[in-house]
Amino acid sequence: MAGLTGWHFLIILALILLLFGAAKLPALAKSVGQSARVFKGEMKAMKDEDAQDAASSAASTTSTEATVKNEAPSTQGGTTDTKL
Repeated sequence: MAGLTGWHFLIILALILLLFGAAKLPALAKSVGQSARVFKGEMKAMKDEDAQDAASSAASTTSTEATVKNEAPSTQGGTTDTKL
């Protein structure tokens, strides 16, 4: 795109106008705009979902660590075997 000038863009615009016609260009622009909005919404939803997954993962890791710290050993201070 480094070699393109204003004339090149004008020629490309004229070709698009010839291919699609003046009547179809507004509908084409509307369609592109709607597609961009849908794409943007999906990307935001994916980011929000990833943030929720990370938050729930961090919360479950924290609760697991707290559970491990609070557990007491089943035999404290000795053995349970009795000698007969």
